[in-house]
Amino acid sequence: MTEVWASLIIRNINDMISSSSEVVAPNGNWQSRRLITASDHMGFSLHDTIIKSGTETKLWYKNHLEAVYCISGDGSIEDLATGISHQIEPGVMYALDQNDKHILRGGSKDMRLVCVFYPALRGDEIHDKNGSYPSSNS
Repeated sequence: MTEVWASLIIRNINDMISSSSEVVAPNGNWQSRRLITASDHMGFSLHDTIIKSGTETKLWYKNHLEAVYCISGDGSIEDLATGISHQIEPGVMYALDQNDKHILRGGSKDMRLVCVFYPALRGDEIHDKNGSYPSSNS
């Protein structure tokens, strides 16, 4: 349920589970609850994303910038341009500020991430064969 108070948006994550606001990867590697989307007209989208333990997903957000903050679980991100991997655990943030090609790996426990995309996603997108979301102009 969404409440609107004047210009304030209030949403509860529990209302999004198993709704049209929750997108699950066809391969089961991740699920994302789309808290703020393009239709909210904020210029960015906000997602609560679960990366399943033991998974590996190759991504390239060629049309978007992304900032990510880990709130639980563990995993790693590998920068494909450099081959350098970084551990992800609660309290770690990373930003893909140059449309970086990367591999996101789930660790020993499901990893819960808060993700911000610019420009905003519509909310129903799934990664294409390159690991990208379509351009916001598509």
